[in-house]
Amino acid sequence: MTLYEELIERGLIAQVTNETEISEMINQGKATFYIGFDPTADSLHAGHFMALSLMKRLQMAGNKPIALVGGGTGMVGDPSNRSDLRNMMTIETIDHYCECFKEQMSKFIDFSENKALMVNNADWLRELNYLEFIRDVGTHFSVNRMLTAECYKNRMEKGLTFLEFNYMIMQAYDFFELYQRYGCNMQFGGDDQWSNMLAGTELIRRKLGKDAHALTITLLLNSDGEKMGKTAKGAVWLDPNKTSPFEFYQYWRNVADTDVIKCLKLLTFVPLDEIDVMESWQGEQLNQAKEKLAYELTALVHGSELAVRSRDTARELFASGGASDMPTVKLAASDFADGVVDILTLLQKSGLCETKSDARRAVDQGGVEVNGKKVEKVTVSFSAEECEGDGLIVRRGKKNYRRITLA
Repeated sequence: MTLYEELIERGLIAQVTNETEISEMINQGKATFYIGFDPTADSLHAGHFMALSLMKRLQMAGNKPIALVGGGTGMVGDPSNRSDLRNMMTIETIDHYCECFKEQMSKFIDFSENKALMVNNADWLRELNYLEFIRDVGTHFSVNRMLTAECYKNRMEKGLTFLEFNYMIMQAYDFFELYQRYGCNMQFGGDDQWSNMLAGTELIRRKLGKDAHALTITLLLNSDGEKMGKTAKGAVWLDPNKTSPFEFYQYWRNVADTDVIKCLKLLTFVPLDEIDVMESWQGEQLNQAKEKLAYELTALVHGSELAVRSRDTARELFASGGASDMPTVKLAASDFADGVVDILTLLQKSGLCETKSDARRAVDQGGVEVNGKKVEKVTVSFSAEECEGDGLIVRRGKKNYRRITLA
């Protein structure tokens, strides 16, 4: 089975511009491709997972990835699937978010020895002369055609701003620049980016007379057609300080039965023949498949040691229905000072420690965990938002657990 055939078998590919040429380049390791990541937060999240996994998969086959961070496009904001205008961020915030992405991407992509590139489109977009740009690039775009694009539909209902209307042209110009600077011959992205990607291939053809290609990735949706990677607390982040390794593990361990095989195919590097065997599994065997999914993804993001630790903690808690029997403590608003509660108060209120002195000793001795992550300092605190939804799982010692939620 070729790499391209495997991508199809896993269900990763949605649309392509020229399947024959794209499959040949990918299979022979001749593709220099890019995927764009706009800095909308200080961490990547589960919604980026498929793109990062695909970049890793193609790099392992000899292709060269370019990770494009949107220091320029982030100043505009992608209107795709939006019903409102994105919050405007300062340049300092955007640049900080771009820096945060680099470390996380390095867990998936090997940037050593020119095997991959990380590029910021601020390098060319922020310096553009507006009049020169619209004369040189704007003449190649039809407004009538742009308005039919899927990426603008939701915003058109409430009023598409001229700022957002420029996003397609800017993304197309990114592809044009990357083609000229680095020989980038292919763009990958989510299926909701198809119109923007086609605009890039068309701009390259019109201005340079060259062929470039686009391939869209299947969107990560659950069996109900909703985007995966969201919890009651918000996004499932790759940053362990925003979503702990245990919470990350638990998210994937608890996916619906109807979604586990699909996620194994789309997101992991488990061989297809192993996954095919799991397709007929039911009951406890299906739970083993969920464990496999959760372990593989947690190991990929947080390393095998934390993946094993998260798995062992989850087994101890949930294997015999312990999770449903776990004592739950509800905190009142009065338990929070300036919107947060410190770990010593949390341990005392939960009943895991009788006094704050006892709580301090437990932390100093390394015997306290919150959501599978060891608490290193007695000054650690948690916000009310972190206690929403499923809340926090606090452990003292090996077997003493409490679930902390809001009243």
